[in-house]
Amino acid sequence: MEIEGREFLNTPPKKTVRFGGTVASTLAKVQEGDTRDYELIKHQLSDPDIKDAQIINWLQELRTCVTQLGKDHEQLIYVVLKLPWLSRGQAVVDEYLAFLSNLVSAQTVYLRVCLRMVIANFAPQRIRIQEGNVDISDSDDEDENLPRTFDHCHQALQLIARYVPSTSRFLMPILSDKFPFVQKSSRTLECYVHNLLRVSVYIPDLRRDILELIISKKLMLDVSAPRSEIEEVESDAHANGASHDDCLFDMDEEEDSRLDSTRPDGAVMVHPMAQRLDTMMTVLLSYIKDICYVNGSLDIEKTKALYRDLVSVFDKVVLPTHASCHVQYYMFYLCSFHLGLAEAFLDHLWKMLQAPNQPPVLRQAAAGYMGSFMARAKFLPVSTVKACLDLLVPWLHLYIDSQDSGSKAFCDINLHGPFYTACQAVFYTLIFRHNAILEGNMKKGLAYLQGLNLERIVMCRLNPLRVCMPAVTNMFAAITRKYQLVFCYTIIERNNRNLLPVVSHSTGGNSVSINTNPLDCFFPFDPYLLKSSGKLIEPIYQVWEEPSDCMIDVPKKDVRKGSMEEEDDFLHGETPHGDSLVGMTPGSYDSLHSPRSVGSPPISFLQRPF
Repeated sequence: MEIEGREFLNTPPKKTVRFGGTVASTLAKVQEGDTRDYELIKHQLSDPDIKDAQIINWLQELRTCVTQLGKDHEQLIYVVLKLPWLSRGQAVVDEYLAFLSNLVSAQTVYLRVCLRMVIANFAPQRIRIQEGNVDISDSDDEDENLPRTFDHCHQALQLIARYVPSTSRFLMPILSDKFPFVQKSSRTLECYVHNLLRVSVYIPDLRRDILELIISKKLMLDVSAPRSEIEEVESDAHANGASHDDCLFDMDEEEDSRLDSTRPDGAVMVHPMAQRLDTMMTVLLSYIKDICYVNGSLDIEKTKALYRDLVSVFDKVVLPTHASCHVQYYMFYLCSFHLGLAEAFLDHLWKMLQAPNQPPVLRQAAAGYMGSFMARAKFLPVSTVKACLDLLVPWLHLYIDSQDSGSKAFCDINLHGPFYTACQAVFYTLIFRHNAILEGNMKKGLAYLQGLNLERIVMCRLNPLRVCMPAVTNMFAAITRKYQLVFCYTIIERNNRNLLPVVSHSTGGNSVSINTNPLDCFFPFDPYLLKSSGKLIEPIYQVWEEPSDCMIDVPKKDVRKGSMEEEDDFLHGETPHGDSLVGMTPGSYDSLHSPRSVGSPPISFLQRPF
């Protein structure tokens, strides 16, 4: 039976091999060339059956001579660092933490190896079980002691950081190096991300770097799981009645096939990449909520600081990433907490779009984010949407003024990419928001839309309807025709007769003309497919409500090929969800097992100046 408590410290261990002296005397013998007792110490410390009392005695002796444990004794230190201290009693844990503190204080040469030892325990360890002649890899991620283990790891890391102020400088490369491969199980990734975010709380200097690391890893998963692939796998599984346990999509041996009992039925993705991403997104969104809300109320200063870190990461890794489906929703979710955040985000994107020194691809991405955000953010009032349109539309007119009579006044995506993406953002926003603009006072709303002078944009020589996505073009044409704002069908017919050729060159120099849509863009806030984290997005997300009367007005001969069934869901007649301003409160990131609920602040609070 394991000995517990501290009363046994003065009792000789039951199984102790005497070697003629203390650790200090043994180290002195090594200096004289006698390594027999030194090897005996290493052997005893490596004994898998070593008792708690023995570990404590060794650690106490090692602490008394820690200044002698230099680089020449690294083999002994490595053996000590492999001791199973996390699975032992509290007395062993306390003594081990004291040893680590003394070691890094006296011998900074061991700082990195100590950090690596602690970080290695941020995820469940693999256990090798042998059945016959076959080694089976299993995981101890069901261990009920995991929270205790993680707590001890963070206690150790905080002690090391306290005694070695430069810890943060060495820690980040180790956190990155130890990040589990994205093919690891959802539970492994969940634990590691959770623990990284805990580190960001007590070592705030690393928060931005930690967030960048986590979001970069999630982007790898996101771009590896295209929207169409997730929809196909989930649809087939639903049709066939398959469960997560039945999935053969991913043959990776590390993936745990169990259904998470803490989640409701149907909240587990069958697509394995999507399931891992869903788990990681849930942890990140929970962290964001818990940092921003203190005792149920939004802490403005903490929220602003987190926003600055997250928008910096957005600029660096998210904005340049094409075709990510879900990761960018962390900004969408954060902005739902306060109108000031949403307006700051839109202003940030607007500055990116109009900055001529930015690469065109980033300017186009910024315009895509603006349009998709204005269309989909249910928490965004129509006044903010109109304020953004009052920036975008005059910018388009100024661009036309500068180009329409020049030598470059022709349809060319390479020359005018930001302009076309901004046009599409305006059209897409109006498709979703025209009803809100017209509600209350139809006459005033129509006057506002007429004042945008959309006809000039549509009719200009740059011909944006020729470049914009077919679904957007046709729906915009239907809506503007209904309210007699613009008649687009003449231009659409002309464009259909002369589809835009895209010229590509082979290695031999031959040109090939391909009839396709050249505006390589996407709507970053298209419907969110992940089930568990999606419960946080659903209440703040505007789905498409098909205006059937507009669709009736679209002449069938003008509908461009493939535009009705293959594009975004805004042509599929979805029903909008509830009107709540702030979504469900996620569980606390402080606990992986016991989610708590924090009430949302009153709407009046959110309307205060930010």
